[in-house]
Amino acid sequence: MALADTSELPGAVACPACVATDPAETVAQIRAARSEKLMLSVPGIADADAMLAAERALRGVEGVREARVNMTLKRASVTAGAGVTPEALVSALEAAGFEAHELDAGTLAATQTDRAGRELLMRLGVAGFAAMNVMLLSVSVWAGAEGATRDMFHWISAFIALPTVAFAGQPFYRNAFAALRRGALNMDVPITLAIVLTIVTSLYETIQSGAHAYFDATLMLCFFLLAGRYLDHRTRAVARSAAEELAALEVARATRIRGGIEETVPQAELVAGDLIRVRPGGRIPVDGEVTEGMSELDRALLTGETLPVQARPGMAVSAGEVNLTGPLLLRATAVGADTSLHALTDLVAIAESGRSQYSSLADKAAKLYAPGVHILSALAFLGWFAGTGDLRVALNIAAAVLIITCPCALGLAVPAVTTAASGRLFRRGLLIKDATALERLAETDTAVFDKTGTLTLGQPEAVDFAALAPEWQRLAAGIAAGSAHPLAQAVLRAAGDIDAAGVAELREVPGYGIEGRADGALLRMGRLDWVGGTGAAVQGTATWLRLGDGSPVAIRFRDRLRPGAREAVEGLKAQGLQVHLLSGDAEPAVRALAEELGISEWRAGILPAEKAGYVQDLAAKGAKVLMAGDGLNDTAALASAHASLSPASALEAARVASDMVLLHADLSAIPEARATARRAVRRIRENFRIATVYNVLAVPLAVAGLCSPLIAAAAMSASSITVSLNALRVR
Repeated sequence: MALADTSELPGAVACPACVATDPAETVAQIRAARSEKLMLSVPGIADADAMLAAERALRGVEGVREARVNMTLKRASVTAGAGVTPEALVSALEAAGFEAHELDAGTLAATQTDRAGRELLMRLGVAGFAAMNVMLLSVSVWAGAEGATRDMFHWISAFIALPTVAFAGQPFYRNAFAALRRGALNMDVPITLAIVLTIVTSLYETIQSGAHAYFDATLMLCFFLLAGRYLDHRTRAVARSAAEELAALEVARATRIRGGIEETVPQAELVAGDLIRVRPGGRIPVDGEVTEGMSELDRALLTGETLPVQARPGMAVSAGEVNLTGPLLLRATAVGADTSLHALTDLVAIAESGRSQYSSLADKAAKLYAPGVHILSALAFLGWFAGTGDLRVALNIAAAVLIITCPCALGLAVPAVTTAASGRLFRRGLLIKDATALERLAETDTAVFDKTGTLTLGQPEAVDFAALAPEWQRLAAGIAAGSAHPLAQAVLRAAGDIDAAGVAELREVPGYGIEGRADGALLRMGRLDWVGGTGAAVQGTATWLRLGDGSPVAIRFRDRLRPGAREAVEGLKAQGLQVHLLSGDAEPAVRALAEELGISEWRAGILPAEKAGYVQDLAAKGAKVLMAGDGLNDTAALASAHASLSPASALEAARVASDMVLLHADLSAIPEARATARRAVRRIRENFRIATVYNVLAVPLAVAGLCSPLIAAAAMSASSITVSLNALRVR
């Protein structure tokens, strides 16, 4: 029977020798031999030394067989035995000084190949290769080749150009036909018309032994426009990749109990009524009711409260809350899209409708440009046909106008700048998720910050620990070592290398504190009423320490300031922005932070709908708001703002609602991001002006019939190269 059981496992083979082998030992060996692929996000990797240090830290974890860190993706790939947990890898990296987050390898592996990008790149390469060859042939024509020699070069050019434009121009043709079917015009309509008309005109000229053909200009047109289209695609692909990685940060697993057996299952498999075990340090995956256990809950991401809330049987809990001290058994009442995590969906959708009405600079230019080009070309054709009566001449002039006005520079103006700016910001740890985010960020004049988790880390810091008597410091460090509670961990951080007192019989009482014995006397640290003290509590967050029958001693805490928070506020103020602070936390904590950072406009105890209303009221007064937040209570405000951002540690709902995501804990990149966005918009406007000047100078030549294929190709290339070089100045 044992042999039959083990045969179901990969690698177990029935054999005569198996009779002498302990089946349990065989199963253990097989399981130990299995390997698992784990993925981690390591946003702090900045150079080769950091990459090597992170790999050494990962390989130092027992059971890790291979560890590779990708410096470009800021991602670690680990092959390890089945006993290695993601938490152990994260701890090893944090001990080495690196911030790390677990990624869902399945989510990343499910990412499909970027076929659209490969297709554009292939078409770009074909167009570029064909354009170079036809340009070489055209040099002979421009140099004065005549008669049969000129016709031969034209025919060779035609054989190269015809299949090339049929293949390379397909993205423009598809978009143009789709727009025409809707009864609309877009930038691809004049592009398609120019390609078709110039190819037909050039082929007719070649058949008639004409002196001029536009094969070279048509291929250059395809090449530059495909370059712009590919840059635009790459910018959007980075945003998609960011969204996929951010989604992978939400590793959705839960411990479900059925028939008395615990099993780890994907969150998607949970249903209302399931019993779910949430261990200390775990995030609650569903809305439910506590059926067993005592603990404390961290609701900072949901409500902005910094103080933990006591949890006991019969209490309702919400998805997204963090269990701090004791194990809890929950009965699920709502799962998936029915949880409180999604309660603000309608409010967020309404808020986002205003943002969706934003018209980008490229859209505004296209609306004016497309009909203008068609009208100008049609007028040139009608004028020349009326004046000369020669259909061939009129068509040549109309084709020249379309070639000379075709939006190569306009097609490169926005994507070239956006790609350069996004690359610069990515190196600073800021991911751009929306195509128009840079333009909207540049327009902002008011900044609104959430407190807990945004300007602060949501981690307490013991502010007066150093003022305690040395004996109390030793006792506090000794008893705090027995708890994973955030306040106990803050005490340990404050204690540093202090020689901790020996505390025996340590026992944590979920929801109240921790106790033990020091020198034979009862030592407690926790709530004032539990340690046996009387009197009024101190202002703000505090824990109390009492030894025996002595008087309790208070240790006060404050929320730790996020790195770069002060620089972010001061930097935005220096750029002329008004800074506001909104928080669901208590008034004393919010007032203290506002005074510390020099923020005069602040509100405490504010609800999620009130946050969104506050942002909308500012917008109604003409302000363009930049909102920064990280919790469920911030999502509607993030969606309401003109531009928004959240840290990578934010709740998934907040990251989805944001335009930009900070991959590391430092906020000092925010003022630089806005300055970069303003420079990018200036470069885009400069590129539009360059394209306009180019058209103003070149169009009269085309309409007058003075624009030869050489002039058209040279002018088009010069304007496109100028626009691209100007875009690179953003870097």
